[in-house]
Amino acid sequence: MEWLLIPFEVSFVQRALVAGVLVSAVCAVVGTWVVLRGMAFIGDAMSHGMLPGVAIASLTGVNLLIGAAISAGVMALGVTALGRSRRLSEDTTIGLLFVGMLASGVIIVSHSRSFAVDLTGFLFGDVLAVGSGDLVGLAITLLVVGVVALVGHRSFTALTFDVRKAHTLGLRPRLANAVLLGLVTLTIVASFRVVGTLLVFGLLIAPAAAALFWSRRITTIMLVAALLGIAATVVGLLVSWHWGTAAGATIAAAAVLLFFLSAFLSFVRQRFRSLTPEIECSR
Repeated sequence: MEWLLIPFEVSFVQRALVAGVLVSAVCAVVGTWVVLRGMAFIGDAMSHGMLPGVAIASLTGVNLLIGAAISAGVMALGVTALGRSRRLSEDTTIGLLFVGMLASGVIIVSHSRSFAVDLTGFLFGDVLAVGSGDLVGLAITLLVVGVVALVGHRSFTALTFDVRKAHTLGLRPRLANAVLLGLVTLTIVASFRVVGTLLVFGLLIAPAAAALFWSRRITTIMLVAALLGIAATVVGLLVSWHWGTAAGATIAAAAVLLFFLSAFLSFVRQRFRSLTPEIECSR
């Protein structure tokens, strides 16, 4: 048991654990809506669309979070604006913006030889370098996401399952969709410093998708997703400490593995239930 506790006696691992718990909670709330609404492609595009802003911020000495927020905001506004066009499907507009923003970021990066290290941190994060300021920012993000999700729960639910009914009830589905897109943007911007843009997508999707195997109630899915995200954080930090692997990547990999484990256990449970009547009849 000692090997389980030793890593968490170190201060920077303790901060990493707290950061992982906060990110897991934020991603659980927003990720549930992303999974239920089929917004995974948007989440992926948003996470990569921050590259131009982060690159410019790094080159000009501006805070990376500011650059990421501006770039992600431009991406979100573009998706919302182009999404109103009836001639283009939503995935087409997202794909175009995704490629355009990513290409712009790569062009900017290519002009700076000193940006390689910062780019690595942007893509893969550095959860072990999280400071007190980052934890405060994540806590504020969790508070904002929690309040917005609570206030907009009815609108988000109607938007997800019956857009026509949302219109009938006056719940303004377009506004709800824009707010939900804003939550995805906020989550990705706040979390990329911890696990990076390539890996935050894993924590946003995997725990929520895994939770779907065990519940159909939205609030329960969020709770289970948060617990799975926290479990992935603990396992990822332990493996990273003892095996010397990248902490952020290991956490994301643990989250994905928990999804496949949930899928397997759900299959076994359904298989067992289907066989139970046959066993009782044979008796």
